[in-house]
Amino acid sequence: MREPVAAATQTLLRRFRAQRPLRGGSLLVTIFGDAIAPRGGLVTLGSLIRLAQPFGLTERLVRTSVARLARDGWLAARRDGRRSEYRLTSNGQQRFAEATRRIYGEIPRAWDGQWTLAILPPTTGRRRQHIRDELRWLGFGQVSAGVFAHPNCSLEQAREWLGSLRGAANGLLLKSSSEGIEVDRRLVASGWDLGELARRYRRFVDTFAPVESAVAARAAVAAEPAFVIRTLLIHEYRKIHLQDPLLPPALLPADWIGAAGYELCKGLYARVFAAAEGFLSNTASTISDPLPAANAAAYARFGGIASAGVGRSASA
Repeated sequence: MREPVAAATQTLLRRFRAQRPLRGGSLLVTIFGDAIAPRGGLVTLGSLIRLAQPFGLTERLVRTSVARLARDGWLAARRDGRRSEYRLTSNGQQRFAEATRRIYGEIPRAWDGQWTLAILPPTTGRRRQHIRDELRWLGFGQVSAGVFAHPNCSLEQAREWLGSLRGAANGLLLKSSSEGIEVDRRLVASGWDLGELARRYRRFVDTFAPVESAVAARAAVAAEPAFVIRTLLIHEYRKIHLQDPLLPPALLPADWIGAAGYELCKGLYARVFAAAEGFLSNTASTISDPLPAANAAAYARFGGIASAGVGRSASA
């Protein structure tokens, strides 16, 4: 009988490899953001090929995906003879910083009852869709044509966000409160599809709860399975969590499944973090040096990894 952690890891890999199309670029974005960015943000192409191999990504797919990410402005390349290494561009760093804050930050616990409203000038076509998609990614809900609401950002932060969106920089920003909690909940119902979000969180919990149980039953997890689990955990979590407006508990249904998803992700991530770091150290490098150790911000994820006291690596 296969060892439980190995069996759980293979189940995750089968699910990932069954996706069609298999989006290599999306997984590489996860690897870069979760693993490479906190360790200097620079890595060779050969390292990325080796890191992607356990997931079934071929060398050709990795090369194609990295080239596309470079064309799209996420990555920049440097060559040294026949070898090349990649780093995040300034635009990529900015996007990763915002995503990192949302993915690994603690979920809101309180709310002052204030909404930040953005009233945008009329736009058409692709630009309007792009603005709407970007604001939703930042946690805004569209409550009517040209009007977006956010429960947890300041006017200063909202102005910075709008300033980075072509066609939105001249939008009006207001702080507002409603007549009461029932009106707030109606606003939530008009701006966000919490039902679909709950279904996606439920699938996430159902997928990773058995993995957490298998890992928790072990004194240690081997390096490569730990890296696979950690990567797929964040890969699936970020796809849901970055669509989550992170509403305060007062505006959410009772026993909100998103809270269970956060706690599961937090606990499992801490258990496999150190072993996965060992795999990274042995597998990836820059052209001239090993990867530096993960920075302090990586250990502060989900409220603090070191405090969990778990995540030891195994030599096997």
